[in-house]
Amino acid sequence: MAKSHIGLIGLAVMGENLVLNIESKGFTVSVFNRSTEKVKKFINARAKGKNITGTYTLEEFVNSLDKPRKIMMMVKAGKPVDNFIHKLIPLLEPGDIIIDGGNSNYTDTARRTGYVESKNLLYVGTGVSGGEEGALLGPSIMPGGSPEAWAYIKDIFRSVAARSDDGSACIEWIGSDGAGHFVKMVHNGIEYGDMQILAEAYYLMKNLLFMNHENMQRVFTSWNKGDLESYLVEITAEIINFKDEDGLPLLEKILDKAGQKGTGKWTGITALELGIPLTLISEAVFARCLSAQKDIRLQASELTEGPEARPPADPNRFLRDLKDAVYGSKIVSYAQGFNLMKEASKKYNWDLKYDSIAMLWRGGCIIRSVFLDDIKKAYDLNSNLENLLLDDFFREKLEKAQEGWRRVVATAVVNGIPVPALSSALSYFDGFRSGILPANLIQAQRDYFGAHTYERADKPRGEFFHTNWLEKGGRTSSAAYDV
Repeated sequence: MAKSHIGLIGLAVMGENLVLNIESKGFTVSVFNRSTEKVKKFINARAKGKNITGTYTLEEFVNSLDKPRKIMMMVKAGKPVDNFIHKLIPLLEPGDIIIDGGNSNYTDTARRTGYVESKNLLYVGTGVSGGEEGALLGPSIMPGGSPEAWAYIKDIFRSVAARSDDGSACIEWIGSDGAGHFVKMVHNGIEYGDMQILAEAYYLMKNLLFMNHENMQRVFTSWNKGDLESYLVEITAEIINFKDEDGLPLLEKILDKAGQKGTGKWTGITALELGIPLTLISEAVFARCLSAQKDIRLQASELTEGPEARPPADPNRFLRDLKDAVYGSKIVSYAQGFNLMKEASKKYNWDLKYDSIAMLWRGGCIIRSVFLDDIKKAYDLNSNLENLLLDDFFREKLEKAQEGWRRVVATAVVNGIPVPALSSALSYFDGFRSGILPANLIQAQRDYFGAHTYERADKPRGEFFHTNWLEKGGRTSSAAYDV
């Protein structure tokens, strides 16, 4: 019996669709699932008549694969991944490859890479973006881990990956150990930001302009034909006016309580650890946390009062301003995300290629948009670009957008409408373009109560001073360090 080119563990929606995608490109696939009933159901339904082999024990699964064996896991992140690794290792031979295609934390992937390599095996942690549709028709794929594994898996992965408009595959080897899952994590963080930005735009249209769903749909549809053209804007336009069985908009019947699986939170935590101001994405995560406190918010809504929303005198101008605010905030979100990747690349010696990453996200993934072409151009012009906001194109776009953006945020604040993403992005832009910030007072306070020292603006950088502010303390200072 002929051996399969690749095996996949985990037959949830993503796993099933990815198997069908791989098989449709001419590869044979073996499948296994912890619940063997899922294997039987899949083989007798969607996989029927295809070059897909169902297996019912891990031993049977491993023995059905061509060498070096390529085993992809599409299972829940965390302990289930470790459990399968420990079960697989005794069944494998040197050079075999284990691939984690789930949303694992990059630190777990780095740990697992070292462990699996110590057993003379190869390990790959790969981000797979695009949801169930992308898995079936072509996702964006971000692999990293054991570099030696790439030669054995690249033909399969390139065949199933999405294609950008120029026909290139949305996949590239990212780097060693956890690099692939790190880039996927940042992708998801930017996704959180994009979704929150659009949610706030909808909220302003609904609660400040008092627009009906047909008109809101027209606005989002028009936005999808210019600088904001993207998958998320496209589906937002479709969602806004989607009717329930009674003919009323379904959106207003969906509870305002957003879920999350952790990748946005990990992005924010990593930014804090690396000292990168990831303000917009962090606010998007906190906005979901606040939405989850539905019962408390209902109590507060009955006990507290705010201003009554009054629509602006010129709604059409406000909509134009809102488009600028959305676009400006989107630029900031991506700038912060790429800044985080740049810092991680330095720390972990990944040598990330930011122009390639922008192209990886150009097709198949959730944040795909024309906007990414502009990011690629920025890094093509300067591969060492420290921050996207320093690129001439994006700097000019922000300068042009800021007037309307400021009006939107100010109007929202005056009317008591929360816009944490739009406002935090604007605040970051203002802080970023400020040559002097009030951190001198903070550092003085730190030196006052903790003798933490400070640098002087009128002295060379790198020299540290301590002042005995009330002449009560000694001259001993604390060691200078940054967290």
